[in-house]
Amino acid sequence: MAGIPIDGEGRFSGYASLFNRLDAGGDIVMPGAFAKSLSKRRDRIRLLFQHDPKEPVGTWDAIGEDGQGLFVAGRLVPGVPRADALRRLIENGALDGLSIGFRTVKATREGGHRKLWQIDLFEISIVTFPMMEDARIAPSYSTGAAIVAATQTIRNR
Repeated sequence: MAGIPIDGEGRFSGYASLFNRLDAGGDIVMPGAFAKSLSKRRDRIRLLFQHDPKEPVGTWDAIGEDGQGLFVAGRLVPGVPRADALRRLIENGALDGLSIGFRTVKATREGGHRKLWQIDLFEISIVTFPMMEDARIAPSYSTGAAIVAATQTIRNR
């Protein structure tokens, strides 16, 4: 049996975007696309529900690019009704999608698809249906060495 994707304090992690993968909107995010945005806005990227600016539900502890994509680790704010409901939905496997809210800075067209080379990231949302199928909360939340190492690497960039 897989572990619980969220811990008792509402912490979870996963990939909000994956590199070199086609999403349902015809976009392909390229490695390095988030770097400039993260260097200037990392602490102001919001954690929302369904991309709704009226639904902030938590904070991001770590956001960063690695070899696979945009890795995130966040926590839901206890006492916020929507966040409390999300925690229960996530821990029971009813919700696990992640999605990015952004403005395209630099893109090219190739083979009918848009390659995103530079993205201005504003928010990352917990969603029911992500545009990128594999942008998900990880199936098992762990405070083990792998998550800690990844979080430290991302924070130090």
